[in-house]
Amino acid sequence: MANLRHSRWLKPLAVGVVVLTTMTLSAVKATADAPIAGDTTWEIPSLDQRTRSLRESLLEIGGGQTAVDDQVRAFEAQIASQDVDVLHGFVESVAMFSQPVKQLVELAASDLLAAAASLDPSESGYTNIESLPKPISASVRTWLARSLVQNRFYDEALPVVAEVDIADSLDPVTTLFYRGTCYHALLLKKEALVDLRRLLQQEENTPVRYSRMATMMVADIKPLKEDSLDEISRLMSDVTRRLDLGRANDKVEDQEQKIIDKLDKLIEKLEEQAQQQQQQQQGGGGGGSGKPSGSQGSPMQDSQIAGGQGNGNIKKKDLGDGDGWGNLPPAERKEALQKISRDLPTHYRDAIEAYFRKQATDR
Repeated sequence: MANLRHSRWLKPLAVGVVVLTTMTLSAVKATADAPIAGDTTWEIPSLDQRTRSLRESLLEIGGGQTAVDDQVRAFEAQIASQDVDVLHGFVESVAMFSQPVKQLVELAASDLLAAAASLDPSESGYTNIESLPKPISASVRTWLARSLVQNRFYDEALPVVAEVDIADSLDPVTTLFYRGTCYHALLLKKEALVDLRRLLQQEENTPVRYSRMATMMVADIKPLKEDSLDEISRLMSDVTRRLDLGRANDKVEDQEQKIIDKLDKLIEKLEEQAQQQQQQQQGGGGGGSGKPSGSQGSPMQDSQIAGGQGNGNIKKKDLGDGDGWGNLPPAERKEALQKISRDLPTHYRDAIEAYFRKQATDR
């Protein structure tokens, strides 16, 4: 069980570094305007409540009275002396009495992803864990999800912790923080805001390392808009993360295709705007009233028929045809590309430029 005690203070900071790579100073300052506080709807269990929950759970799964009392006293002493955190101590204690939890802990020590997969509803491990008392299943799931998030396995961590009721978890702060981190990393804005704001309802009683990171994540994801450059850059970061983890599967290909589709949409919109502006400039110098171009006449009175000698026919402008319609000239395309990528980091600009080079060679 020694592996459960490693780096308990450093791991949340590692998660913070990953989150901060997508944040800007202006986003952090925006926290002042974010409505993150609210009525307190949940409580953080006291040490007495936690020890009582451990005792009742161990007795429910068949632990002997004497052995359970001894383990509860050991747990109480560990938490009071801060030798281990609540989840570590709880999972260690339960593993001594529950074979399914012991097997899960051992599997997680050798293969985190296999441990996560064992909790899929189609696997026997799912039933084994879910059949345990709720404080055990909720806390074990939170414990495993935390390890997965600390290793950037957000896709695998989310199903593990998604359905955990914080009322059942021995450490609801950790449940909300790491589930909120999953939602944030996977760009699930609505869900992220719900969990992170709920966590901040207990900000005064939450460890500073969690409350500050939660505040920053709220400020970071709140302005996120669909099909924006911000979203595209985050998708690129997600693809990079997946590749760093050795993933080259269908999910990565789907993300890459999504990036291309969103870039296509963004460029098409920009081209349309530029084309409209170009047409307005070209059509703005047409017919006059016979006055010098620099003079300004009085505005037309309301409900008055304007004079004029034209027959009302409009000369159609030749817009051209064929595949060239809607495409900007090379110089203007280059200018448009610079406009949409100027605020992005260098590696994102390189990715966008590479995309257009590929488009050019495919035509």
